[in-house]
Amino acid sequence: MNTNVTAESLAVDVRAFLSFKRAMGMSYRRAEFVLNSFMCFIGEQYGDRLVPLQQAVTLWATRIEDRKAVTVGNEFGVVRQLCLYRRRSDPRAFVPEHAVAPVKASVFMPYIFSRDEVLALIEAATRHEGRSMWGGMLRTLSLVLYCTGMRLGEAARLRIGDVDLYRRTLTVQRSKGRSRILPIRDDLVAELQQYLRCRDEILAANGVGASPAFFIRRNATALTLRAASDVLRRLLRDLGLKPPRGRAGARPYEFRHAFAVHRLTEWAKEGVDVHAQLPMLSAYLGHVNVLGTEVYLKATPELLELASQRFERHARGRRRRP
Repeated sequence: MNTNVTAESLAVDVRAFLSFKRAMGMSYRRAEFVLNSFMCFIGEQYGDRLVPLQQAVTLWATRIEDRKAVTVGNEFGVVRQLCLYRRRSDPRAFVPEHAVAPVKASVFMPYIFSRDEVLALIEAATRHEGRSMWGGMLRTLSLVLYCTGMRLGEAARLRIGDVDLYRRTLTVQRSKGRSRILPIRDDLVAELQQYLRCRDEILAANGVGASPAFFIRRNATALTLRAASDVLRRLLRDLGLKPPRGRAGARPYEFRHAFAVHRLTEWAKEGVDVHAQLPMLSAYLGHVNVLGTEVYLKATPELLELASQRFERHARGRRRRP
C-alpha cells in the first residue's frame, strides 16, 4: 500500500481534488481551509521528507486535546475524501479507516431564545449606535434572522436584488451549494421598507448613489459577516446571555434555532402534524435533508411536553375504540 508522500506532491493532489469538487458545483471553501491546515501541519512536522501518510493523518487528527468529537470527525472526513480521491489514480493509495474519528453526530444542544429574550435583543439592537453600526440596520438584521431562520452569513450577504418586497420574498443565493426563495410576512415587509428609507439616507449622506449590498454600515460600506457577528455577540454579552469572555453561552446563530423551535412549537399548539410539516421547514431553512431539522423536535421541554400531550390524546382515542 502506498503510504508515503511529500508535502509538495500532496499539495498537487489537494489542488487537483479541490478543482474536481468545484467542477461538480461545490464551493468547498471550508474544506479548503481544513486541507490547508493539514498541509501546514505536514510541512511543520516533516519538512521536505517523505511523509508516512497513515501516521501523519493520525497525528493531525489528534493534534489538539479535548476537541469536540464532531469537529474532529468533520475535519477528518475532508482528509479522508482527499485520500479516496488519490486512490482513484493509485489503487495502492492509503485511505484511513473511519475508526480514527468515529463520532459522526453532534451531541451539542443549542441555546433557544425565549420570546422575551428575542424582544430584548431586538430592542437592544434598535438602541445601539456605534461608530460604524447603526440601530436601524441592526434591528432589521435581527428581525430577518429571527423571522426567516437565515444563517448569519446568508443575511449579511444579501444583495438589493435578493429582496423583492412586491412579491414578499428574500432570495438566498448559493448557500451550502444551493439557492432558495423565502416568502416573508407582511410585518417583516413593513420593517424592510422602513429600513430601506433609512438606508437611502445613509447612502445620500455619504455621497454614494447606490450599493449592491442590502445591509450597509454607517459609512455606506457593505456589512461583513465578521462585523455582524462581533456586534451581535456584544449585545448578547450586554444582556447577560453570554459570559463577558469566551465562546460559551448564546451565539448569533441562536436566532436560527429560535426560529425553528418557535415555529414547531406554534404548530404543535395548533394541533398541526409537526412531522408532516418538517420537510417544508427543512426546505425553508436550507437543510440538505429533514434529518437536520428533526433535531429541533427535542430542543425544548415545552415542545417535548406538547408532543407528549398529543401522544397521550392519541393513545386514549385508540383505547376507547370498540
